[in-house]
Amino acid sequence: MKVDIQDVLFWMDAIRNSKDQYRTLESFWKGQVNSKIWLIDNLSKIVMPNISNKVVIHGGWNGVLASLLFNSTIQINHITSADIDPVCEKIATTVNKRQEIEGRFAAITADMTTYKYDADIVINTSCEHITNGAYLRWLDLVPKSALIVVQSNNYSELEEHINCALDIDDFIKQSKLKVIHSSTLNLPKYDRYMLIGYKQ
Repeated sequence: MKVDIQDVLFWMDAIRNSKDQYRTLESFWKGQVNSKIWLIDNLSKIVMPNISNKVVIHGGWNGVLASLLFNSTIQINHITSADIDPVCEKIATTVNKRQEIEGRFAAITADMTTYKYDADIVINTSCEHITNGAYLRWLDLVPKSALIVVQSNNYSELEEHINCALDIDDFIKQSKLKVIHSSTLNLPKYDRYMLIGYKQ
């Protein structure tokens, strides 16, 4: 994947202007970036080429996944990066400033369990951060036609990880999806799990 240098410069602006630079830098740690590239590599094998997509990302955090998606081969019409933490909105907007200026990106503060959709692809990278009940309420709102990408992990040492999966099979059971792709990314401290599919 080639990343436009102008986007990299906006990444640097986001870090420099952040009130908590170390926390913002966490978005660019090797494990974080590798898990996002892994997502994009697998998603690009499934989505139809030459068809523009509206994408919603839940747990969009500081907008790095959105920026990498814009730099991928996947055809993107618009990305909405949603996170429940309001601090993320300004940072994600700066990270994706070029696309925000073009009207192709919006960062919003939102609760996934009440979100109203207009999307072709819905991504949730925060399954370990929400209860199973919240996950099911979120899934109920996702359009049946949307391609869904979900990620979780087995890193239960973090206090905020309240709903980890034991392994990929456990995550499949939790997901309630019609799975068309499942895979595991082995990282130094934990395994990250990903499913791509549709609502049952």
